[in-house]
Amino acid sequence: MTDTPDIAEVGRRRLIWFSSGAASAVTAKLVLRDHPDAEVVQCDTGSEDDDNHRFAADCVRWFNAPVITLKSDEYQDTFDCWEKTGWMSGPKGARCTGEMKVAPRLAYQRPNDIHVFGYTADHLDVERARRLRETYPELTVETPLIDRGITKAGCLAIIEGAGIALPRTYAMGFPNANCLKTGCAKAVSPAYWALYRKCFPDNFARTAALCRKLGVRLAILGQEKDEDGKARNIRAFIDDIPLDQPTLNPIAPACDFLCHIAEQDIAA
Repeated sequence: MTDTPDIAEVGRRRLIWFSSGAASAVTAKLVLRDHPDAEVVQCDTGSEDDDNHRFAADCVRWFNAPVITLKSDEYQDTFDCWEKTGWMSGPKGARCTGEMKVAPRLAYQRPNDIHVFGYTADHLDVERARRLRETYPELTVETPLIDRGITKAGCLAIIEGAGIALPRTYAMGFPNANCLKTGCAKAVSPAYWALYRKCFPDNFARTAALCRKLGVRLAILGQEKDEDGKARNIRAFIDDIPLDQPTLNPIAPACDFLCHIAEQDIAA
């Protein structure tokens, strides 16, 4: 790290987008080491599990930096957004993402900001980062975990190594800690919804009832071929998922040599 600032970055904000999850927490810790003036920013959907707030407070102490919280002016939480708009999810994504994450971010950001996201080196996250860059080519995007080859399992291990208790939803089997008071409208996996039904039966019933009311079939149970021979998804209401549907399994924390290098950087 040089003591001389990059002239091109003078006057630019570096925004670290925090989501009360392990990956974004490790991202923030790594970036703040080299850029202590970076801002840690979170979009609050109002639907986070209560333990996420405890985790965020622990991370603030670990970062030794505050988290700036952005929130929708129109909607109290994701369920409120679904009810008022009559729209949960579609080909372009979930309505709550656009209204409660993208819109507050667009209102807060400046044209020359540097945006740092906690996408991991796992295949699905690499694809998500690629789509983000394609969708918002005007943004300057950094993905330090992908650059360092750090996976989600590695992030879990780094958090545990720092002595911070992970959000409880990881141990339940959820791959992310987001929006567990309503469930994620972007989720199409029957295994996800079966796990959500098992862990949060009352919340599941509330979301399932709204799906029925709005005619939204979130789950994809498989594929079939239409008359033209083209494959199409078999959609179902989440309360149509069989009771014996296997659920997701927890991700085990695992730290390889790339993860250890990141731990050394954090400790330095």
